[in-house]
Amino acid sequence: MIAKNLPELIALKRLIDEGGTHFEVATPCAVDIDGRQFPVYTLAIGNPAPDVPALGFFGGIHGLERIGTQVVLSFLESLLARLRWDRTLHHQLDHMRLVFMPLVNPGGMWRATRCNPQGVDLMRNAPVNALEKVPFLLGGQRYSARLPWYRGAPDAPMEPESSAVCKLVERELLSRPFSMALDCHSGFGLRDRIWFPHAHTATPIPHLAEIGALEELFSQSYPNHNYVFEPQSRQYLTHGDLWDYLYLNVEGAGERTFLPLTLEMGSWAWVKKNPRQLFNRLGIFNPTATHRLQRVLRRHLVWFDFLMRAAASHGHWQPQGLARKAQQRRALARWYD
Repeated sequence: MIAKNLPELIALKRLIDEGGTHFEVATPCAVDIDGRQFPVYTLAIGNPAPDVPALGFFGGIHGLERIGTQVVLSFLESLLARLRWDRTLHHQLDHMRLVFMPLVNPGGMWRATRCNPQGVDLMRNAPVNALEKVPFLLGGQRYSARLPWYRGAPDAPMEPESSAVCKLVERELLSRPFSMALDCHSGFGLRDRIWFPHAHTATPIPHLAEIGALEELFSQSYPNHNYVFEPQSRQYLTHGDLWDYLYLNVEGAGERTFLPLTLEMGSWAWVKKNPRQLFNRLGIFNPTATHRLQRVLRRHLVWFDFLMRAAASHGHWQPQGLARKAQQRRALARWYD
């Protein structure tokens, strides 16, 4: 029996039905809990040609962070509405590919846990180990599934949900000359942050110049934004980061560029405005007031739309030659001084 009382899954299924033939829909895996089936959906839209740029949106990797799934669904809903009238959007999709995995961990969301039903933290589950010291437990641990941030058994394969993310990224993103991914989370700090790899080491990524150029492009286009751009390693290091693992897979692949980003929504700001949320496990990670939720869902649409435009027009802003070397120096001075 397919579970019918997980609101985010219901909303996703409704968007799939309304999208009709616009979306290519697949179910790479499903989670069974007490006889209930929780399918993990992937959606794709746009030009499937292997030489066009692609952009992926991911949410719900941590079941407690429902807002991550909700912002992806909000963007999907906006996209679907615009498909009915926006000729510019149709032209955009003729020249790029969009993929979505809005609810990676439906079992964790159903149980209101960070981990999946097997107790594994999907963002600590990849076969990559930190090169420097990580925070105790937070950086990933193999002591017990009863403790948070459990990586899984040492020789076990990746969890089905983690594997589904990797297969989608490898098929739809890593195979192209240029691609980006945005993974939506919450639970850290007072401000919204855009994190980029590495998470397993403080060493800068080879595509730091491209990250710097993307940040400058966004700040020039939207000078009043409130995002903090930074490498995740600036805050803490972890084992098993999925995006580090995927980035390392393409790092030496010739001229291909893959930029994985994480939107880390600053949930402490929501708790600060309503301290009673501290006594609600979901309230620590998600806005509970209706007006605050609506504001969050609106605010990030600008960032999502910018990423679409940046991916489609990557040839016009990606630094080359001496400009790339200068951009690399600026980025190193800013984030690794």
